[in-house]
Amino acid sequence: MDGTLIDSKADLANSVNATRAHLGLPPLNSDLVYSYVGNGAPVLIRKALGPGASEAEVKEGLNFFLAYYRDHMLDHTVLYPGVRTALDRLHAADVRMAVLTNKPVRFTKGLVMQLGLETHFFRVYGGNSFDEKKPDPVGIYALMGEAGTSRERTLMVGDSYVDVLTARNAGAYCAGVTFGFQPESLIEHPPDFLCDSMIDVTRHVLGQAANTVR
Repeated sequence: MDGTLIDSKADLANSVNATRAHLGLPPLNSDLVYSYVGNGAPVLIRKALGPGASEAEVKEGLNFFLAYYRDHMLDHTVLYPGVRTALDRLHAADVRMAVLTNKPVRFTKGLVMQLGLETHFFRVYGGNSFDEKKPDPVGIYALMGEAGTSRERTLMVGDSYVDVLTARNAGAYCAGVTFGFQPESLIEHPPDFLCDSMIDVTRHVLGQAANTVR
């Protein structure tokens, strides 16, 4: 979701820094906040508050962050260029798509709905939909079962090493996008191929489908 379908950098950074201000801390550089994104809100807030934060402060910070972000998650967040066109083409070609993110599921579903993407995905799962978050493969296993497909015909698209490891743990393919939050993490954990836009993903998926038919 974040860093792949939506550019939510500003809203996440603003929400983190509002949380720090609530706890009497100075703001963090936005790029540093972006580097903390990908493993879910609890990890994001724990990192953003630093090693000196107590468990009580982390809990208070997380609760404040979730409430603040709920009210501000669409202040600046938009789809990346080409995302809507790519999803429209894949949907028209009957490609089954789902969202699997470590963002809390209620926020994820709200964003999908408010951005007008609810008809594109047969399922939306968040970081609290299962007992384990990505890179544990439980979510992608569930989606493969629901879609009635095999790991060989499953492609995970993401912007960070977390997504690559999730795909690897599930035995699925992985595409990495170069425009997301943590493209540098794809150097150490390379995906099967890189894409500069979601249109590139569409070309690959539809091209593979055509080759399979032939």
